[in-house]
Amino acid sequence: MPAMEGSGKRELCKGVLFVLLWGHMITALEVPLDLAQPPTITHQSPKNYIIDPRENIVLLCEAKGKPHPSFSWTRNGTHFDIDEDPKVTMRPRSGTLVIDISGEKAEAYEGIYQCMARNIHGTAISNNIVIRQSRSPLWSKENIAPILVQEGVSLVLRCQPPAGLPPPVIIWMDNNFQKLPQDGRVSQAMNGDLYFANVRRQDSRNDYICYARFPHTQTIQQKQPVTVKVLNMDAINETMAPFFNDTDFFGDSPAGERPPTFLLPPGATTSKVVLRGEVLELECIAEGLPTPKISWHRDNGSFHNKRTSFKNFHKTLKIVDITEGDAGDYRCQAENSLGSLEHVITVTVKAAPYWIKAPKNLILSPKETGALTCQAGGDPKPEITWLMNGITIENTHVDPSRKLEGDRITFTDIQVGSSAVYQCNASNEYGYVLANSLVNVLAEPPRVLTPSNKVYQVIAGTRALLDCAVFGSPIPVITWFKDGHVSVTAGDQHSIYENGTLEIQEAHSSHSGRYTCIAVNILGSRENQVFLEVKEPTRILKQPELKVVQRSRAVVFECKVTHDPTLTPTTTWLKDDGGLPDDERFMIGPESLTIQDVTEADVGSYTCIVNTTLDQDSAVTRLTVVEQPDPPMDLELTDQRKRSIQLTWIPGDDHNSPIKKFFVQYEDALHHPGVWKNLTEVPGSKTTAQLKLSPYVHYTFRVLAANAVGFSLPSLPSQQYRTDPAAPDENPSMVEAAGAEHNNLVISWTPLTGLQSNGPGLQYKVSWMQQDVDKDWTSVTVANVSKFVVSGTPTFVPYEVKVQAVNDYGSAPEPEVVLGYSGEDLPLAAPGRIQAVVQNSTLAEVHWEAVSSQMVRGRLKGYKVYYWKERSLLEHNPQHEEQRILTFNGNRTHGKLPGLHPFSLYTFNVRVLNGKGEGPAGPSQQFETPEGVPGPLAFLRFTNINLDSLTLEWGPPLRRNGRLLDYTLKYQTINNTSELGQLVEVSLPANETNFTLPNLKYSTRYKFYISARTKQGAGPAITDEAVTVMDEARPVGPAFSNFSASVREDGAVVSWEFLGADKNLYVEYMIENSNEDWTREVVNGSQTHTIKGLKPGTSFRVRVVAKDHSEQVAGSTGELRVSVPAMASRQVDIATQGWFIGLMCAIALLILVLLIVCFIKRNKGGKYPVKEKEDAHADPEIQPMKDDDGTFGEYSDTEDHKPLKGSLTPPSGTIRKEDSDDSLVDYGEGGDGQFNEDGSFIGQYSGKRERDVVECDRSSEVPSPVNAMNSFV
Repeated sequence: MPAMEGSGKRELCKGVLFVLLWGHMITALEVPLDLAQPPTITHQSPKNYIIDPRENIVLLCEAKGKPHPSFSWTRNGTHFDIDEDPKVTMRPRSGTLVIDISGEKAEAYEGIYQCMARNIHGTAISNNIVIRQSRSPLWSKENIAPILVQEGVSLVLRCQPPAGLPPPVIIWMDNNFQKLPQDGRVSQAMNGDLYFANVRRQDSRNDYICYARFPHTQTIQQKQPVTVKVLNMDAINETMAPFFNDTDFFGDSPAGERPPTFLLPPGATTSKVVLRGEVLELECIAEGLPTPKISWHRDNGSFHNKRTSFKNFHKTLKIVDITEGDAGDYRCQAENSLGSLEHVITVTVKAAPYWIKAPKNLILSPKETGALTCQAGGDPKPEITWLMNGITIENTHVDPSRKLEGDRITFTDIQVGSSAVYQCNASNEYGYVLANSLVNVLAEPPRVLTPSNKVYQVIAGTRALLDCAVFGSPIPVITWFKDGHVSVTAGDQHSIYENGTLEIQEAHSSHSGRYTCIAVNILGSRENQVFLEVKEPTRILKQPELKVVQRSRAVVFECKVTHDPTLTPTTTWLKDDGGLPDDERFMIGPESLTIQDVTEADVGSYTCIVNTTLDQDSAVTRLTVVEQPDPPMDLELTDQRKRSIQLTWIPGDDHNSPIKKFFVQYEDALHHPGVWKNLTEVPGSKTTAQLKLSPYVHYTFRVLAANAVGFSLPSLPSQQYRTDPAAPDENPSMVEAAGAEHNNLVISWTPLTGLQSNGPGLQYKVSWMQQDVDKDWTSVTVANVSKFVVSGTPTFVPYEVKVQAVNDYGSAPEPEVVLGYSGEDLPLAAPGRIQAVVQNSTLAEVHWEAVSSQMVRGRLKGYKVYYWKERSLLEHNPQHEEQRILTFNGNRTHGKLPGLHPFSLYTFNVRVLNGKGEGPAGPSQQFETPEGVPGPLAFLRFTNINLDSLTLEWGPPLRRNGRLLDYTLKYQTINNTSELGQLVEVSLPANETNFTLPNLKYSTRYKFYISARTKQGAGPAITDEAVTVMDEARPVGPAFSNFSASVREDGAVVSWEFLGADKNLYVEYMIENSNEDWTREVVNGSQTHTIKGLKPGTSFRVRVVAKDHSEQVAGSTGELRVSVPAMASRQVDIATQGWFIGLMCAIALLILVLLIVCFIKRNKGGKYPVKEKEDAHADPEIQPMKDDDGTFGEYSDTEDHKPLKGSLTPPSGTIRKEDSDDSLVDYGEGGDGQFNEDGSFIGQYSGKRERDVVECDRSSEVPSPVNAMNSFV
């Protein structure tokens, strides 16, 4: 479907493009404005102009010509002098009139206006423009009495709005400006009246208001509200009683049902006339009870689907763009259950004049011949009238080159002075059409109007149109060439139109190139070139897929596109044919749309539109958001019976995922309150379940819905339903009888559930009797248990048992009888006649005689064989191997013992097995296994490898499995391509474990195979390879060369070359002159290795060793001495040494203490007694001491906050006591000064104390410890 929709849009775009291009191809020949030509009207106002009295009147009249035309107007057929009316102005170089009607009555300018544009070559005229003022008259005031109407009858509320221009739009609303609801019973007719097919009690209201909206003036007027009271017959009689006699009362029956009757239109037939191209609206409104339904039919024809629609609840038939074929009889049928009625509307289609062939501009050169044709259609047939320059042609001067023949004017041998504008007017009683057509006589060589070197770009597979707009008189002949030399002629692929346009019907890449058009007439020629570029189409390769996702998940729509590389595509996403929501959850990627946290609001269709400047493609998909369904609602219990009930419910919202199943659950409030259990499942298409019930249960039901997403929440519980008690319907299940001991019988069963009990007092009647011995049942009744033990029974004898459910309301049906056995005991006898049959060296078969059932004393499970290996027959000492056990189920009398060791002695016995356990063992028996083939040799290694010989050493097989006869040695050469040579075989005595093989080739690799043999055959061989040496001094393999070592920052680097066979290579190193073992690092597959972590300042011995598969040294390099240099001692940074840091801290602390002492001394040295201060400075600010109270005057700064005298350090750098601040602390330190009990100061103020002068830094500020510390740091 997305592909089809995308294709449809592409076809629509192609169709629109074709129409536009076709219009371009048939464009009339235009005269360039720099050439002399009669006027042509380019813009004019519509024929009917309804003006708003609040706005100015603007009458459009624009025209072109050479010279530029002048303009004049007529009004109602006479000249309209715009200079005499100051309210009327004409725009410069235009014929457009602007009439200012402010303060004027607009009616004064109503009339028929016509514009004329003229120059020396002719006159063009406009259509007749009828100006009328819009009107929105007021509603006439009226008193509308309340309408009392009997329920069920029909009613019509008249609107009858005032006539306006244009007619108003009618809307019925209430006092709150809400539209009154309408349906098939209540609807508004096209004339604005409100029709009721039958009234109901709910139609009573006091605010039926008809509103008229006048669209041109945007005003709304309302009619007085209408009150409607719908009464039944009793209410009507009561209301009207004061106005009637007793015999005048209405009957007590309401208006009854009745067949349909047409309220609109009246009668059985009507007729309607409609003009071609207009909209036909037919209406039928009927009354009746029940409400009639309206249907439409057409005699001798069907409705055109695209032009026909039904409105107003099927009461209005609407057909747009009426044609003559729509004329005929239309039937509307009203039908209800009591009958039907038809009304026939005869439609007649007339036609105002319309152009069949409008006259075109005629460009002629002197002496040429041409014609103007004017053909119009209409019903009645239009009358054709010709005018020249706005004057009827009969009243113009005679032109011998002109001949009038009905709807055609022919010009023969035309002259230069014959240029004019001809008008053709076609009119009938329904209107007119007017066309201006200029005749221009020119002699002009060709000129090309299409811009040179214009580039046309089209999509491959579409049509290409290359313009060659030219002008010339006579009309030039146009020819086309491609790439300067290939002539383009009209044919299957190309078309050349009258206006010079070249059409390539289906463009391909081969059509790209340069095109040249040449225009030629008798006065000259002109050429122009354009370029065509054919682009690859834009296509959506991977269309977005339909998505079904759960809410809160993310969804991704892909839209992969291919396009021409020279075009830049833009991708647009739409939702439901509109823009995407302004939501950050929507993320648009280069070729995708991602929606995060999907919600139900995101459901809809999504369109991917890819646009380039030349084409587009689109694809549509759909997003469906699903989630768990809502819980079912409105549970209802019906059809209630003793053992069944019907449950119905209403499904909840399925959230776009159909409900697959409903699950009905129940709660048993009597036996298991609060526990919900599944009762049944119902298909998702059903909402009813017939439930089977059990007696003695207090049921409550609920329903869950399930769709593809999951389960809904449970519904609200139903009402409780209780069933009556009854006897049990079933007995306990899983009844079994088996003994736990040798003298009892245990009878067990699965108890009934509370739902199965069917009533109170549930018990179990347990019955048993020994089969074929007892004739009567022994019974016992128990409760609240699930087993019963019968004691004193014989050992393992059959019993018949049964268990029956019983409650206060009776017993369950007769139960089934179950066979069981009393308890088992250990068997009393062992199997007899035991013997073993040896099959081969690893397998033996044991046979025995079965034990009788009396001796088994239980259910026979099988027999167990215990067996173990005593020793190997090669050795006399016993070997204690673990005992093995094999169990043979069932009543078997033989079994096989696999996995035995060859040439060995085995012991075994057999025991019987029942459900209780094993019986006694029989006498043990023995058997011997024969010899077998030996196992592989323990090892194989090579020694004394020389130029032409080597020695093989091996170990005997760990498992000889018999007496060894000899060893078989086989060997063969291997060349460089791993090809094997001839195999040589040597037999060696069984008592040998080494052998020197002579006469070998030097520097040759050999492969050896060696195996042991008993009389049963040879065992598996082990293999290995060795290489003879190249000469006596240097072994061939493994061979090392170019062994070297160097020391780097990250360790010692060892390198070598290895030429021998594949071995395990190791780099080994140890500290020189050390007794430690070699440290080994594996270096297989490499010829260089870095030894890391070597201790600096130490010498190491290093070598490379090759070892064989048995980890024997097969060769090695010589040893190298590697010395790792000691690490250079680092220069001691004194700033990081602890002692230095401690020293610096001590110095800093000492300096800080000195600074604090200096600060304190300075403060103390600057203090002085008050009296000394007064004597020295005689400061008037200081008050003298008062002798009467012994206190001293207060010393303070002046109001100007002057600094204390002596606060600055003197030039000498010393601080004197008279130059410092006052301090009570200083006085307190004197020997004579003290405080009395009340805190008053009683010291001697006139005495001097000597103070030391402390030398400090020459600073203008008093230093502080903080500043001192900062300066130090």
